[in-house]
Amino acid sequence: MSAARIALLGAVAGCTIFLGLPVGRVRAPMPRIRALLNALAIGILVFLLWDVLAAAWEPVDGALQEHSYGPALRDGLVLAVGTGLGLLGLVYFDRWVARRARRHGETPPDGAVAAGWRNPATQLALLIAIGIGLHNFAEGLAIGNSARTGQVQLALMLVIGFGLHNGTEGFGIVAPMTASGTRATWARLALLGLIAGGPTFVGTVVGQRFSNQTLSIAFLALAAGSILYVVIELLAVGRKFNAKSVTTWGLLGGLMLGFATDAILTAAGA
Repeated sequence: MSAARIALLGAVAGCTIFLGLPVGRVRAPMPRIRALLNALAIGILVFLLWDVLAAAWEPVDGALQEHSYGPALRDGLVLAVGTGLGLLGLVYFDRWVARRARRHGETPPDGAVAAGWRNPATQLALLIAIGIGLHNFAEGLAIGNSARTGQVQLALMLVIGFGLHNGTEGFGIVAPMTASGTRATWARLALLGLIAGGPTFVGTVVGQRFSNQTLSIAFLALAAGSILYVVIELLAVGRKFNAKSVTTWGLLGGLMLGFATDAILTAAGA
């Protein structure tokens, strides 16, 4: 299969993220429904966090089993630093944005909701898209690397599996806006989808040209840190609904949905 076709398949795997984005156009006025949507997103992201960290730790664990302590230390440090940067970087970035808004008088009055990208729910959706985009870049690298080494069948299975994953992740992106009652514009949804899904195509193209395990770990670690930050923020949003049972069921449902898509990928042999 030609490099162009492999790149096209990588783009297809990334584009499936648009399947869940139209949920951002739906209004959810009922608090329990909004709490459920928020919790589903948390469950999906918790699974994604586990999936990302497991993939990033696997090379370190393999090196330790082979007593290759140099590569294990190197990749372990990359994992630790990348996760820290992804998590703490967003914490301090959020503080910087808040200070800038106060300095320039961009904070809305009490009871009002900020418009556009200044809306906290929209900003949270953007952070989710960035975190998923980092993860999808690493997935694209896996597709490209498989094709580069002649494992075309594996590359095709990865495209199918990652495409299924991205279909659920699209919903996770817009869940904060849906939960807050913020109706996203089509243009904003398109941009969020491009940020989250586009890196799959870019990673596929890069992965066909060279293979670098440490680079893949770095992007997975950044994704893990950013996803962890978003989970913390969504949990804070969920507490405001005061619907513990609905939140718990929703979180469990999102977690099981993530495992179900991963099971399909495994069963397909990828």
